Amino acid sequence: MTTAPQENPVAIYGGRSNPALARSIAESYGTSLGELTIQEFADGEIYVRYESSIRGADLFIIQSTCPSAENWIELLMLIDAAQRASAARVTAVVPYFGYARQDRKDQPRVSIASKLMANVLTTAGVDRILTMELHAPQIQGFFDVPVDHLYGSGVLIDYLEALNMDNYMLVAPDVGALKMVRAYAKKLGTSIALIDKRRPRPNEARVMNIIGDVEDKNVILIDDIVDTAGTLTRAAEALREEGALDVMAACTHGLLSGPAYDRIEASPIEQLIITDTIPLERTSDSIEVVSVAPLFAKAIRHIYTDKSVSTLFKD
Repeated sequence: MTTAPQENPVAIYGGRSNPALARSIAESYGTSLGELTIQEFADGEIYVRYESSIRGADLFIIQSTCPSAENWIELLMLIDAAQRASAARVTAVVPYFGYARQDRKDQPRVSIASKLMANVLTTAGVDRILTMELHAPQIQGFFDVPVDHLYGSGVLIDYLEALNMDNYMLVAPDVGALKMVRAYAKKLGTSIALIDKRRPRPNEARVMNIIGDVEDKNVILIDDIVDTAGTLTRAAEALREEGALDVMAACTHGLLSGPAYDRIEASPIEQLIITDTIPLERTSDSIEVVSVAPLFAKAIRHIYTDKSVSTLFKD
């Protein structure tokens, strides 16, 4: 008489891009991170090794692909090593998916980098992707493996509701954020405004017009990514000039590159709320971080037990 095969054990590992978030996800799941050796040789080459057997495991590798590009190489090598170590299934948990803003050929002779990264992950041997707030949701179609797409609004809306603000409205800093802002407004039961923005070159934005009445209103700017903070801070200044009262901002991914911290601290933005998909370089009284670890832990559990991930959005 044969016995039924034992269920593949879940194993959660974290790369070096965001170790605090990886630990928090594992703790929220109710386990600890598996032990990895990741080091660099004198010439800069990366070396990875799983320190215990993962044969037959349902493996989840947590690694945000924020700068530098070495985070991408590290993730690819962890996937490759897992496949060669006979893991049953390898899921890349990518809280922040880098290169997502290069999702189309909008100029001659440029790369569609997000498609390239999707191809490379698939070639490395990943079986599934779990990510959050892709800059363009259609990037899911770039993959030839299943993609579970979470939304930062799940935790940001809870935070905003807890503030119990009065007399406020939501503002989209550009047309690209309008659909997202509408979703927030529907949940929060408030009105919206739109800023007409022009971007003459990368990382530079100019406010042209504000569509909507923001006078004597508290406003919250909503976006998916804050990079150099030029868009947000110029939007905040324009809103104050139009008679807005308190100005806040909420963004899922806080890249906060270059002059971002100085710009935010010198701007009318009283508080920027971001998630921990990307680690902060330094703390700031103007920046509040809310954790997405419990949401990712729930998603991992649903994937492991073959339950619908979309039910998390309904909750």
